[in-house]
Amino acid sequence: MLESLSIPKRRVAAQFVLPGGSSRTVAVFLAEAAPGHSGGERLSDLLNNSGSQFIPALDAETDAMTFVHCENLALARVDAALEPNVVDQFTIPTEHEVEVRLMDGQKLRGLITYVLPEAHSRLTDYLNNAPTFIPLLEGEKVALINKRHVAYVETLRR
Repeated sequence: MLESLSIPKRRVAAQFVLPGGSSRTVAVFLAEAAPGHSGGERLSDLLNNSGSQFIPALDAETDAMTFVHCENLALARVDAALEPNVVDQFTIPTEHEVEVRLMDGQKLRGLITYVLPEAHSRLTDYLNNAPTFIPLLEGEKVALINKRHVAYVETLRR
């Protein structure tokens, strides 16, 4: 009877990186549906909207259940296919190739993509109003970077 009350979840592989650069490969559990967009829940949804300080993750190496304190997570990486950048087909997104330097010295390079009204479409507008975890496209991966751990974002020439 209790099983009928459970919410169906799917297991998604992710890399959690802590300040200082140590990382763990984990599986997180995401809902089959998400409010606000079509398709299943994304890791960014869980990190930005969970309302929970701790999220459960299964450590891939030890098979131990771990409860990760989101605020102290520097970043999380998942396959880009699991974090689609949902952009209206009639809107051209703003893109910036950037280097992100974390407070602990870690550097990340990639593409920040967003859609904002033209009057407020500067990168600084996006960064100031973006959710806590900012998506950075790194080729085949997306790094969800915790803004609380960012020292600076530098634009690169394309």
